[in-house]
Amino acid sequence: MDIRSACPDPTLPEMPNSRQRALHWVQGACNLMDNRFRIPGTQIRFGLDAVVGLIPYVGDMAGFVISGVMVLIMVRYGASGMLVVRMLGNVALDAAIGTVPLLGDIFDLRFRANRRNFKLLQAHYAEGKYQGSAWWLVWLVLGLLIAMAFVLFYVVIRVVAAIGSYVWS
Repeated sequence: MDIRSACPDPTLPEMPNSRQRALHWVQGACNLMDNRFRIPGTQIRFGLDAVVGLIPYVGDMAGFVISGVMVLIMVRYGASGMLVVRMLGNVALDAAIGTVPLLGDIFDLRFRANRRNFKLLQAHYAEGKYQGSAWWLVWLVLGLLIAMAFVLFYVVIRVVAAIGSYVWS
């Protein structure tokens, strides 16, 4: 399903094939990361984000990076500045709470930041606010994501060092 069929507004502008492919990839990645699998006998769905999040800190960092790439693609193909701020808020909240053992894993099952971000983009297109790409914003978002990744990496290193010093002392 492409973005035009996912959005209820038939008056959306035609998009070049590269844009459709990119947004189709984001939609598939959102599905894989947030609700690809189902716990048998229940309606509880989860994705790879919840699975890799079971690996303390490293899994959360991997999910954070993948979410960041998806936001960058959404920015590249028409997300406005305010929409990107909301998307980054979702990603940051998911990454921050995801670092807390057990609570973060439960949170990943319910919050689904990638899915929320894709739905925000769908609503953005449906409202007719699509304005094309904003490269300056892409670079800003990339800088913020890199800074957040470094902070998360620093926390991982500190935790591993603390565990290592505890084990060896």
